[in-house]
Order: sequence, then structure tokens, then C-alpha cells
Amino acid sequence: MTRLALYDRVAEETSSGVIHRYSTSFGLASRLLGADVRQHVENIYALVRVADEIVDGPAAEAGADPATAARLLDEFERETEQAVELGFSANLVVHAFARTARATGFGSDLSAPFFASMRADLSASHHDQESFDRYVYGSAEVVGLMCLRAFLQGKPYDAATLARFEAGACALGAAFQKVNFLRDLADDFQTLGRSYFPGIDPTSFTDAERDRLVADIDDDLRVSGAVIPHLPRSSRRAVALAHGLFAELNRRLGETPAAELMHTRIRVPNPVKLRIAAASAAGRVTPARTTALGGAS
Repeated sequence: MTRLALYDRVAEETSSGVIHRYSTSFGLASRLLGADVRQHVENIYALVRVADEIVDGPAAEAGADPATAARLLDEFERETEQAVELGFSANLVVHAFARTARATGFGSDLSAPFFASMRADLSASHHDQESFDRYVYGSAEVVGLMCLRAFLQGKPYDAATLARFEAGACALGAAFQKVNFLRDLADDFQTLGRSYFPGIDPTSFTDAERDRLVADIDDDLRVSGAVIPHLPRSSRRAVALAHGLFAELNRRLGETPAAELMHTRIRVPNPVKLRIAAASAAGRVTPARTTALGGAS
């Protein structure tokens, strides 16, 4: 083994550790990925997670003010771009991500919108519809597109099929992000001073507003769910599991009174996760709920 090959392996082992320590849901889903794509997805997740931690997590706890966090994020983005160009970084997570970007054929076309959304968290506390859509695209939809590049690597598809896959990847990324926003509505507002959903005041959040948000997420889940059965076998079960976990979480959010969402973080119990995992392993996609504004069914 060459020294670079050893370094590559250590970098990817580091990235794999990030997803399994930070997210039980995505860690569980990644285990269903084929060996040819699993590492790429874990490399992508690790970089995304570290960037998020610069903005919201240990950087602040270590004493970094917003200006320092912005500088750190800028440096992280520059290092990422340089690594994708060069094929090497002294940062193990960046190095692993660059390997994936180079292998699957994406670069700043997808990473730049992501970093732009992370940067927005350092200055924007509220969003209008335009800035919300831009934020969701950069923070979540492009991550879905990155993963899609890994899923389809080396597999030829015509332009129409690729466009359907990309629409599904964007819809699933958007659903994930919106579910997280809804689940963390209180914490984002009370701890971080942020309110992501346009026109929503967390201090007077209503059941009708909850139903509207849940229905919008269901629409995204339906679009993405229709594409999943057509994905390559190596990624289909894992994406079905992630879709199923978030569909279940959205269902539980829709059944929780809006007032309760402001002081309770809704979770999917482990036995339910395992049931969804078993269904996904068998090739079943969890359907989105049928919802209507003003009520859930």
C-alpha cells in the first residue's frame, strides 16, 4: 500500500465515524448502501456535518463569535475547493470529501451553494420565501444531488431519466430539511434566534400552520418516493429507509399539537426505526400521508 492509499483509507475511516456518531438515522441508512457508494455518501455527510458544526456547534462553545465562525467557514470552503482541485488536504474530512467529488464529478457547482447557505446562518435570523427556497436548495437539495452523483457513478442514463432523478433528490433533500426545521422549531428560535419558515411566528405557532407545513413536506416525500424504485439497486434500499424514517417523523409531527412542538422534540422510537428498516430492506417504500390544509388524515 502506498502512503497516499493509507492516507486515503484513514481519511475515509474518519468520515465514516462522523456519520455513525452524529446520526442514528443516516448511519442506519448508510449500512444498506452498496459498498461502491457507501463510502462516498459517508464522505459527503462528514463534510456537511463539520461545516454545520462551525456555524452552530462546538465552534461557538469554544468561544468563536459570529465573525470568527464566518472566517473559519470561509477557510473551510477554500480548503475544500483546493482539495477538489489538487486531490489532497491536510484535513482528513476534507480529503475524503474531495476524493468523492473528484470520483463522481461534482465541484463548486454544488459545494458553493451549500457553503452559501451555511454562511447565511451566521447573519439571517428570518427568511422570506425567496431566501428560504435558496437556503433549502443550498443546505439540503445540493447534498441530495451530491449523493445522487455517487449513486449513478458509471451508470449511463438519458437526459429525461436524469432530470427525474435530480428532481427526486432535490425533493427528498428539501423534505429532510423541512422536517428538521419543524422538529427543531422551538430550539432554533429559543437557542439560536432563528425562524426558518416564512411567515411563521414560533411564539404563536398554530395547528393550522403545522398542518400546512406537514402537507408541504408530504408533497416533497411523494415526489421523491416515486423515484426511489428506479434508483440503482446499490442505493435503493438505503434511500427508501431514509425516506421512510422521515415520513414517519413527519407523521408524528403532524399528530402532535403545535403548542407541544414548542417544548417537545419528537423522535421515532428505535423499534419503529427497525420496522421501517426491515420494510426498506424488503424493497418497500413508505408512502407519504394524504394530507389536506387545516387537517391531517
